Amino acid sequence: MGKLILASASPRRAELLSHIVRDFDVRAADIDESVQANESPRDLVKRLAIQKAKAILHREPASSSNSGLRSDALVLGSDTVVTIDSLILGKPKNYDDFCYMMSMLSGRAHDVYTGVAVVSKHICESIVIKTEVQFCEISDPDKVLYWGSNEPQDKAGGYAIQGIGGQFIVAIKGSFSAVVGLPLYETKQLLNKVGLL
Repeated sequence: MGKLILASASPRRAELLSHIVRDFDVRAADIDESVQANESPRDLVKRLAIQKAKAILHREPASSSNSGLRSDALVLGSDTVVTIDSLILGKPKNYDDFCYMMSMLSGRAHDVYTGVAVVSKHICESIVIKTEVQFCEISDPDKVLYWGSNEPQDKAGGYAIQGIGGQFIVAIKGSFSAVVGLPLYETKQLLNKVGLL
């Protein structure tokens, strides 16, 4: 089996994967991440994880088999979304969008879904992990300070549990690393299943 390729531009996912696999390549997957009509968060992250992995797989150089795919390429894709009240919270578009998200999350529990897929020419395995996160009440001054840190701008749901945003977390039920972007235990089990580890 060839080297593993992580289909992500996220430094957080690369760091997490390095705890499981020492040698892997990183390629950014450029796909349309729009939600389809009536798509559940669970179905969304599974579909996007698979699409990211397949997008990279199809970009890899062809082997001598002329199939268009390297027979030994193995690609891992992942996607994470934050949901509350049946709404999927993406990355905040601006400060007002961020404040709206924080107001929804403030003092409440919400769900984070992370999908992971491992794809090759002959394999397509995936898992979805759901984690519940409980926020404290977030004051307006806290919102201003947090936005000013520049941390929320590129994060699903507008916060980073492993960073400054961790100060708002009262409790977590599930996988901490899944909320960061890649569930370590489940990803290791998936890589074992496909024979990489």
